[in-house]
Amino acid sequence: MEKKRKSNDSINAYSVQCENCLKWRLIPTKEEYETIRHNFIDDPWVCSKKPNASCDDPAGDIEYDNTRIWVIDKPNIPKPPPDTERILIMRKDLSKMDTYYIMPKGGKKARCSGDVEKFLEANPEYKDTMSVSSFSFTAPKIMEETVSRNSEVKASAKSKLRIANSDNN
Repeated sequence: MEKKRKSNDSINAYSVQCENCLKWRLIPTKEEYETIRHNFIDDPWVCSKKPNASCDDPAGDIEYDNTRIWVIDKPNIPKPPPDTERILIMRKDLSKMDTYYIMPKGGKKARCSGDVEKFLEANPEYKDTMSVSSFSFTAPKIMEETVSRNSEVKASAKSKLRIANSDNN
């Protein structure tokens, strides 16, 4: 019996910017976002692709500001192959994100192309549905202007607290 995978992505909302009006629109699911990102250069996103949205709306769904930490993905990163999941984890110090994939058959993490190669060697039945080029370990860029000093202090304090707790045990 295969283990149920639990996503522990650091991302809690997905949005895309309209090519025409530059408003930010929320995307309801990670899967829909990945499809948009995968096709973005050939098929740029515009407000009219979202039901009940228009460039004529006075505001977007979400404002680019420092009420949350924003990360910007590169366009045309391939969608994760079937039975895999692309996970993005923000480092505790908020300096960057790490990208890895949860692989089928046991849910092991692939952290680089070499891990994918090893998985495909051990599981040749997946060679028809995925290849190393099906994976992108490119991490989104953290937009530094949205990382408030308060967020940095909180991340640092949590890290120090964990270190202190481990020293006490």
